[in-house]
Amino acid sequence: MAKPNKKGPTKTVDIFCSQCKQQLFKYRKGGKGSLVKCFKERIVKDFTQAIGTCPQCGQVFARDSLIRGAPALKIIGGKVTTK
Repeated sequence: MAKPNKKGPTKTVDIFCSQCKQQLFKYRKGGKGSLVKCFKERIVKDFTQAIGTCPQCGQVFARDSLIRGAPALKIIGGKVTTK
């Protein structure tokens, strides 16, 4: 399996908690689809204290995992919104 592109896409999206609207990440996302996973190497700015947990309301929005050999966060459906 191929590893994700190190440099990655140049377009960034802001990721927010769907419950309290707190900003969680600034992320370099590729493609047009919905956000399913976040490769840790593509996170530009991280606003969270604990991995996968919203700093404001404490909601768990992602699970730590390995995807294609690269560390990533698997997003739990409906827990985040993007802009």
